[in-house]
Amino acid sequence: MPSQSNLPRVTYSNVSADFTPVHDMLDTAIPEFKAKLGGITPNYIDGADDSDGEPYEIVSPADSDLSLGSFVTGTQGAVDRAVAAARKAYPAWSGMAWNERLGVMRRAAEALAAKKYDLGIASVLEVGKSRLEGVGEAEEAVDLINYYCDETERNKGYTIAMKGATPAEETRSVLRPYGVFSVISPFNFPVALSTNMMSAALIGGNTVVFHPTTNGALTGSMIIDAFKEAGLPPGALNIVNGSGVGPKLVDAPGIDGIAFTGSYDVGMGIHRKMAESPFGRPLIAEMGGKNPAYVSEFADPDMAAEGVMRSAYGLTGEKCSACSSAYVHASVYDAFIDKLVEMTGKLKVGNPEERDVFMGPIVNRAAYDIFAKAVEEARADGSVAFGGERLSGGIFDRGYYIEPTIVDGLPADHRLFKDELFAPFVAVARYEGDLASAIARGNDVVYGLTAGVYSSRPEDVDLFFATAEAGVLYANRRSNATAGAWPGYQSFGGWKGSGLSGKSGLGPHYPPLFLREQSHTLIKPE
Repeated sequence: MPSQSNLPRVTYSNVSADFTPVHDMLDTAIPEFKAKLGGITPNYIDGADDSDGEPYEIVSPADSDLSLGSFVTGTQGAVDRAVAAARKAYPAWSGMAWNERLGVMRRAAEALAAKKYDLGIASVLEVGKSRLEGVGEAEEAVDLINYYCDETERNKGYTIAMKGATPAEETRSVLRPYGVFSVISPFNFPVALSTNMMSAALIGGNTVVFHPTTNGALTGSMIIDAFKEAGLPPGALNIVNGSGVGPKLVDAPGIDGIAFTGSYDVGMGIHRKMAESPFGRPLIAEMGGKNPAYVSEFADPDMAAEGVMRSAYGLTGEKCSACSSAYVHASVYDAFIDKLVEMTGKLKVGNPEERDVFMGPIVNRAAYDIFAKAVEEARADGSVAFGGERLSGGIFDRGYYIEPTIVDGLPADHRLFKDELFAPFVAVARYEGDLASAIARGNDVVYGLTAGVYSSRPEDVDLFFATAEAGVLYANRRSNATAGAWPGYQSFGGWKGSGLSGKSGLGPHYPPLFLREQSHTLIKPE
């Protein structure tokens, strides 16, 4: 791979930077990475490879002719061994001084940083996201570990001295780990979201059994390799791949807590299952969103259209923070939708290995069917202002490539304003009157993850921040209407059906979610 020194840093917000040097490097690095693909990668349990189970092959959603390698569907025995290994490793890992654990985890961040371009390329091939989205995700993973380490250090390992009832009494509050966490991650951010959950759990002294999504085994195994290089002790982090492993981990009696990112239906199912336990076990869950953008009469329609476009179609709309509905004041509606159609029409859809592609394929047939049904309903109940078709010919026949889609004219209570689609699809609604009425419509969903507003009027922004029912709010953001949070800059977590804890990832309150409080009182001898 060519030199990677002095390349510009890729995040989700610095869209105006000149990334030509990154693309020049990737032009060489992508073929080199693809040439190394192949073979069977086993699971990793108790510090050793584990091949107990049937191999399965992963192909790229961007090109069904491209094999990303074979991995192993872990058996029930493999799951049991992984949980047992994590339990065996827990006393030593949790008993290590917190600053020593931070040393190991910071080495893990360094190992990920050394692999970040390979991880970014793997994400492009495995998910179908664009080059810069893939590299940005790997960059985020590195920042996540470092940020959580810094927060733990700033809070002195989450030990706080308390008042004593007498001069002889010494009291403190200590946050301590639960034990073994199962980390179950989604397909769309296989590097960043996996690292987010695993690193917070490990920093706190928990041990982990990691189950990436079935098609996320390539990036999952690469992350494990980085943690191994950092010197994480055997059993502290284990990976079990394959279909059907997630439910086995939910049911495993040796699991003390679960960190999950995925759909509302699956997350709530896990929540109910956990409630059946003899005592409470934590479920740290992020479960999707239906994320509105509000464009007031005092908005710049061009800024709003660009922000909505980037948010709706980045990562093919397959992110929980994607903007999927826009409520636009009648006075700027025509200008907004004309600009949105114009900008959307200029986006290049194609093989995400190419430097100028903005939008790759949707992940699989099931996702395409959801999109196609939504388009059919939009045509029946409203109109399609742009897009709505599957593309064909060449690479398009080897993946589910679809047009970014804009719909309008739907009834106010239509399900396309309510249901998460996970697709490059935005429903636009005209509103009359004040912004409060639009926000009330946007709030009327089961979700509450992200939202954005565009207005030059400070009172509108204040109203939005005070009344929008979501965990992540943005105002007047051209780079992304409802997405693009970054560790240490924007906490990322949901209200209502989008989350369970009321606390958010990427922020200061996330690491303590993996810990429980214990009070220590010592009566000093006279």
